[in-house]
Amino acid sequence: MASTDNKPVMVMGLYDSKHSFYALEWTLERYFANFGPNCPFKLVIVLARPTPASVVGVGGPGSGAFMTIIESEFKRKATRAVDEIKEICRKKSVEDVKVEIVEGNPRKVICDAVDRHHASILVVGSHGYGAVKRAVLGSVSDYCAHHAHCSVTIVKRPSKTSIDMSYFR
Repeated sequence: MASTDNKPVMVMGLYDSKHSFYALEWTLERYFANFGPNCPFKLVIVLARPTPASVVGVGGPGSGAFMTIIESEFKRKATRAVDEIKEICRKKSVEDVKVEIVEGNPRKVICDAVDRHHASILVVGSHGYGAVKRAVLGSVSDYCAHHAHCSVTIVKRPSKTSIDMSYFR
């Protein structure tokens, strides 16, 4: 689905609140906020939501009721995240944004969204895991950098000990 105004599409993949929401604000400030209606991209934000079964390995009697509770909680969190996304966009005067909630493994969900929207660029946040945690837990941003069919920007949330680079600008 190409943009109707012939602007290239940017997909923003969100999958973790702290790091993804930092990446969202970073992206809006650099690519959208200062351009008004002349922003260079059509923005599609994809909120990847895990399936209850992928988080909790449950089986046996009574698991159906438990899964219903988990599903309800996931939907509530997703709704709250979408509200927060829309509020952040509104504060940055970004009106033309599409938000999708897609259930599944964030790696696949985000890369599939790139293909579905024919994105020119993908932006994702990074946890900043070290080599050991990345090897054990995997990395959504690393996976997307190697598998998305477009350019990928990985936004790292600065640590508290980071140097303030604004001094050097």
